Amino acid sequence: MRFRLTPRETSFYDMFAASADNIVTGSKLLMELLGAEPSARAEIAERMRAAEHAGDDATHAIFHQLNSSFITPFDREDIYALASSLDDIMDFMEEAVDLVVLYNIEELPKGVEQQIEVLARAAELTAEAMPNLRTMANLTEYWIEVNRLENQADQIHRKLLAHLFNGKYDAIEVLKLKQVVDVLEEAADAFEHVANTVETIAVKES
Repeated sequence: MRFRLTPRETSFYDMFAASADNIVTGSKLLMELLGAEPSARAEIAERMRAAEHAGDDATHAIFHQLNSSFITPFDREDIYALASSLDDIMDFMEEAVDLVVLYNIEELPKGVEQQIEVLARAAELTAEAMPNLRTMANLTEYWIEVNRLENQADQIHRKLLAHLFNGKYDAIEVLKLKQVVDVLEEAADAFEHVANTVETIAVKES
């Protein structure tokens, strides 16, 4: 750990933890969407929209603190990258739920539940990891596991695309479903971006 003579602004740690906890809320709403009747999805989408707005507020709070802090716990560009990637996760999850409602999708293709399970696990790991930024301890397993989960998400995504293009669905339905599974894949990528940023921070601070 690098030795510092000046005090550091430590509220960032709490704000990153709060942002990650909100992502767990979003992942639970995604899981809820899976088991919901189509008529119940609009209400879930409203709660997801509220969670996404809370995520935006958390991100803006981090940026405001960054702009008003003279000394930061780690490099400013890394704080910005971490906050932005956490925000991206929430945006993609909210977009996926919104698309399901807007497109009046009756039944999601088999395999989407595996995508969402991967996202839920990545959300849990991310929420567990954020408090450890204070000490930079026990983070290696986190980013290794999130990268493994992203690879798993890639495989699930490719299988879903193959399923969508097997001739079972009409062209319009394929376009709708593909957009949903693509956005969920982008959420998995965003989790990996968070993990990679945490790894970069840990390497710099070691």
